[in-house]
Amino acid sequence: MAIEAVIFDMDGVLVDSEGYWGLSRVEFAQDQSKVWTDDFQREAMGRSTVGWAQVMKNRLELDESIDEIIQEIKARVIAHYDQKMPTRAGALEAVQLAAQHYRVGLASGSPTDIIQHVMKSTGLDQIFEVMIFGDSIPNGKPAPDIYHEAMKQLGVEPQVTVGVEDSVNGIRALKAADMFIIAAPSPNYPLPADIRAMAHAHIESLTEFSLDLLNGIV
Repeated sequence: MAIEAVIFDMDGVLVDSEGYWGLSRVEFAQDQSKVWTDDFQREAMGRSTVGWAQVMKNRLELDESIDEIIQEIKARVIAHYDQKMPTRAGALEAVQLAAQHYRVGLASGSPTDIIQHVMKSTGLDQIFEVMIFGDSIPNGKPAPDIYHEAMKQLGVEPQVTVGVEDSVNGIRALKAADMFIIAAPSPNYPLPADIRAMAHAHIESLTEFSLDLLNGIV
């Protein structure tokens, strides 16, 4: 059965933004005289907006509400984006190539305003047929809900759909959705062996994304 659709994650896949999210959380923690660790960052990666905010609240033992944490971190991340948009090498070309041959969608756990900011800045809002925002889905990754919704809106089934993800939670979501998986981790956040083993293909850079790669999965 041939592939009909490709659904991309955003943070860590299309934009190498995990560094910005991590930096924003480090800066926030420092302002609170606390420490945000790499282990905390990995736990937060790929989760829904409320999910990562809850991780921050728990790990940093914060008095701030979930909404206050979300608003503060979003403002810091957007400020970093405005200084420099960290598009991953080959990312724009990968989406454009996929769109020439398949249905294409975005399924990102990021907040709506962050996604819209990135999509407009990169022009990808003109390419994706469907964009599912993390804060519109009750159960964030690693639950498969966001991918189920993306496939529903694209009108495709899991057995003909490929997902491109970088994080542990993202790949677990694809696995739970019974989709084909391309692992494309950010260089600074390599995947554990057991998570990498879930993927049907693994690429170090989006410059390796190709039709041959997709055709070789099925």
